[in-house]
Amino acid sequence: MGEFGLPYGRTTLRLSLPDGLAADLIVPPHVPALADPEAAVQQALAGCNLSRHGGVRSAAIALADKTRPVPHVLLLPPLLAALQALGVPPARTTLLIGTGAHPPMVPEEFGCVVPSEILAAYLVRSHDADDRANLVYLGETQRGTPVWANRRWMEADLRVVLGIVEPHQFVGFSGGAKGASIGLAGRETIRGNHALLADPNARMGHYEDNPARQDVEEIGRLMGVHLALNAILDEEGRVAEVLAGPPDEVIAAGVARVRALRQVRVPAPYDLVIASAGGHPKDINLYQAQKALAHASPLVRDGGTLIVVAACPEGVGSPEYERWMEGMSSYEAVFERFRREGFQIGAHKAYLIARDAARLNVRLVSEMAPSLVRAMLLTPAADLATAVAEALAALPSGGRVASMPAAGAMIPVV
Repeated sequence: MGEFGLPYGRTTLRLSLPDGLAADLIVPPHVPALADPEAAVQQALAGCNLSRHGGVRSAAIALADKTRPVPHVLLLPPLLAALQALGVPPARTTLLIGTGAHPPMVPEEFGCVVPSEILAAYLVRSHDADDRANLVYLGETQRGTPVWANRRWMEADLRVVLGIVEPHQFVGFSGGAKGASIGLAGRETIRGNHALLADPNARMGHYEDNPARQDVEEIGRLMGVHLALNAILDEEGRVAEVLAGPPDEVIAAGVARVRALRQVRVPAPYDLVIASAGGHPKDINLYQAQKALAHASPLVRDGGTLIVVAACPEGVGSPEYERWMEGMSSYEAVFERFRREGFQIGAHKAYLIARDAARLNVRLVSEMAPSLVRAMLLTPAADLATAVAEALAALPSGGRVASMPAAGAMIPVV
C-alpha cells in the first residue's frame, strides 16, 4: 500500500509513500454494518424481558460524554419507547451524561450527545465527579476502591447504561457496567480503580484476569446496574452488532466478539508506524488521543518511530494533567514523581505516555501549539508529510512500515 488516508478530526489526511516503498495496512476485518440498527436495538431489548421489572416508577440512563462515539441517536429511541411501554414516562426518566473524571458537560453541549427531540422531552444532567452533595457512598470493593455513585442514579428504580464494547488500554475492554461504574462515579472511586493500571494484567485485551476490569464489574454491582445496552461498531463507526441484558452477560459476549473482530497479529515489529486515533471524537484532545499511542506502540520496535495523527482541537483536555506536567523535563522524571506521589487522575496520562514513548521516537501531528506538545514531552510535527519524510530518511534498509487508521479500535499482537 503506497497511498492511504488517516482520520483527523472531522476530516481525512491523505499520504502517498515514495515509489517502491509499501506499508502494511493494519485494520480490523471488515464487518458489515447493520442494515436496520434501530430494529436490532428493538430486538435486543425485546429479548431482555423488561416486563419483569413491573412496578417500576422511575428510570435513570447512563450516557457517554462527548469523547465517546456511542450511537445514542440509535440506541436511545427504542430504549425510551420500551420504558414508556413499561409505564415509565419521560417525566420520570433521567438521562445522566457519564463524564467520569472529565470536566462536566454544560447544557449547551448536551446536543452533542442527546438528539434534539429527546433533549426537549427529557431531563438531562451531566455528572460531576467532585460534587459530593450529589454522590452516595456504597462501600468498598474487594480491592479497596471506595465507591461513590451519582445520587440521581441510585434514586431511580431502574438503572440502564448505554455504551460500546471496544478495546481499552488498561481496563481491557470498555462496555458493560463501565459507563456507570466509572462514568457516574466520584473522583475517589475513579482514582482507586485507575490506580490498578500499574498491575501487569491491567492491559489491553485482557478481561478475566484484569484487576481494573474486575473492579469495574464489582463497582457496577454495588451501583445496581440492571441493564446494559451496548453496540459494537464497524471500522467506520457504524453499528455492527447490538447487545442488551444484564451487564455481566453483555460484557462477556461483547469481549468474545471484539476479540474476534479487533485482534490482529503481525509476525514482527515495525520500524515505522503511522497511527491515527480514529478521528473525532477519539482525537478531540490529547487525553483521549493518548489511547492511539498505547494501542499502536506494541507494534513498534525499540527505537523505532511512531507518528500519531490526532487533531486535538481542545488541546490537552485535562487541567489536572496539564498542571501535573509543569516542570517535567524527562520521562524518567515522570516515572520518579509518579512512584513518589502515587496515582492521581491526570497524572496517570503522563505515566501512560511515558511508559510507551520512552522506548520510541514519537511524533504528534495535531492542531496543538508546538510549545504545548513539547510541555507534554512529545515532539510536534509541522504536518503529516514532514513527519513521514523525516521518519523515512532515518528508516534502515529494508525497514518495515505500517499504517493504522483506527489504532484505538485495535488489539495488536506481535
